[in-house]
Amino acid sequence: MSNDVRDVAKSVVVHATIEQAFTIFAERPLEWWPEKHVFVEDRQAITIEPRVGGRYYERGADGKEIAWGTITEWNPPERLVMTWRVGPYWQPIFDDEAASFIEVDFEAVGPDTTKVTLTHAQLHRHGEIAQSIHSALDGPSPGETLERYAEVVAKHVPQPA
Repeated sequence: MSNDVRDVAKSVVVHATIEQAFTIFAERPLEWWPEKHVFVEDRQAITIEPRVGGRYYERGADGKEIAWGTITEWNPPERLVMTWRVGPYWQPIFDDEAASFIEVDFEAVGPDTTKVTLTHAQLHRHGEIAQSIHSALDGPSPGETLERYAEVVAKHVPQPA
């Protein structure tokens, strides 16, 4: 597979400081992560371990954990990068070598306003399913994940009148 599968980037502007925006993304994923994006039954928790080498994973009611990936860059409050272990039929894979990356960049665009850009990068790493993954992700911005994230930010950060 060639490297010609383009990245997919989407962004949203939230009314929160860059620190608040990063914290809500990293510490409250269960609130914003789309319910249909699951690997476990009866998901009870999603955890992003706050360090390079940490996992981001979900846990079901039965205690089963499945990692979505590994933290490869942890630079609060500006950037977070994780591997994305998704395989054929949207099932988990357990190898970071075959995973693409989710890059999340936080940019202060005002004292209480932050632009959050989520990029699915290096999709070619998914091999023969790379183009179908790209097609599934390449919809209008901000997309369901960032829409839900913005709703959670609005819930936790007082909004301007």
